[in-house]
Amino acid sequence: MTAHDLFLLGGVFPGVSPGETLRRLVGHAKAAETGGFGGVWVAEHHFIEYGANPSATLMAAHLLAATERIQVGTAVAVLSNRHPVALGEETAMLEALAPGRFRLGVGRGGPWIDLDVFGTGLSRYEHGFEEGLRLLVHWLSGEEEVSHTGEFFDVLPVRVMPPGNGRPVWVAATSEETARLAGRLGLPLLLGMHAPDEDHAALIGAWRREAEAHGCDPEGAEHVSTHLAQIGASTDIDRLRRTLSELLNRGVGQYVSLRPGRAERDHAAYVDWMIDRHAAGSAERVAERLAVSAEATGVARQLLFVEGLGDPEAVRDNIAALGETLNTPPGTGVRPVRAAPAVSNRDPK
Repeated sequence: MTAHDLFLLGGVFPGVSPGETLRRLVGHAKAAETGGFGGVWVAEHHFIEYGANPSATLMAAHLLAATERIQVGTAVAVLSNRHPVALGEETAMLEALAPGRFRLGVGRGGPWIDLDVFGTGLSRYEHGFEEGLRLLVHWLSGEEEVSHTGEFFDVLPVRVMPPGNGRPVWVAATSEETARLAGRLGLPLLLGMHAPDEDHAALIGAWRREAEAHGCDPEGAEHVSTHLAQIGASTDIDRLRRTLSELLNRGVGQYVSLRPGRAERDHAAYVDWMIDRHAAGSAERVAERLAVSAEATGVARQLLFVEGLGDPEAVRDNIAALGETLNTPPGTGVRPVRAAPAVSNRDPK
């Protein structure tokens, strides 16, 4: 059975300050816990209103302290901006402070100006992701000492403190190249909202072939995919089209690329596509659409983007409705408060 968590983007909607946006995420995480969800995953963005959270690990730490049982993940921490050892240390510390409750998801990011601001550069983004990921996984493997010599990183032998515990790192993938890299390392995929089910299934297929070729268990990975999820009447869905289009037009337009000639996207058409492809409408349609997607892709967990209406009361109502719909055993009418499922202790290879 597919599990469901929330995906908290932290977009800045009109009339709301970035600080208030960040504080709202705390309330959404608490609502997820009340609604019977097993976890929440938080996004990371820099210098744009599409997402006000610049540190997924720092926000995860706050949410772990503000909740009691749910797991908290990063979707994603941008590895191209970070030294893998620094990110590994933060991960191990969160796992030590909240055992079994933290999940690390990482991604390559984009060719944005933050690469220049943080001094990592476009070359690191284009060519250094595999080396950074391998060093991060090595740091978290449970070994007492780690050293590394490579093109982008040189690490003298140092003690790993606090030690890692070998839990998996989720890898955001939008290309077959990245999916294959994750497969070689036996690391699960984190798939975004932008692509149809058949594209996700193809990426998982590429991952599986590479994992099998490198002796990794293809059944041991807990792949996740991200979905717009909004329960509501037709008036709510019409409002969702407007609010999401406003957020995308303003927030995504603030990206500054280090590559010239970036193509502009028709955000209204993209929102229409997302609402048609994803889970928006009646509770029955939402549940059916998520189930169809899970069957088509085989993912173990779906992350639900629930903030599309912007207004915190509307978001909390949506979380509660989704909890009632997805977390209630058939025929009981009673929603359980589920314990967060344990993260696998499998040592990534």
